[in-house]
Amino acid sequence: MTELGVNHFLFLSAVLFIIGMMGVLTRRNILIIFMCIELMMNAVNLSLIAFAWESNTMYGQAFVLFTIAIAAAEAAVGLGIIMALSRQVYTVDVDEMRTLRD
Repeated sequence: MTELGVNHFLFLSAVLFIIGMMGVLTRRNILIIFMCIELMMNAVNLSLIAFAWESNTMYGQAFVLFTIAIAAAEAAVGLGIIMALSRQVYTVDVDEMRTLRD
């Protein structure tokens, strides 16, 4: 049986990041876009943990703790903004929210 190496985790991280990026680029629902951004941040966290595990240091794990804190703040502020916009426009479609610029 083969052991899981850093390459396996980096491949999984790349797949998760690509799925998140494609979701951001192709979706129109702002909640789905927000979840895809969170997925991309988790992919970065996974790669940081993989590099920290490979180098036997705690630096990657320290960066992950900061990234998780930033993600929590982003989730709170982002969901608040999304809720305020959806109450004003009555939709979560990004194209409809672009009309606020006019």
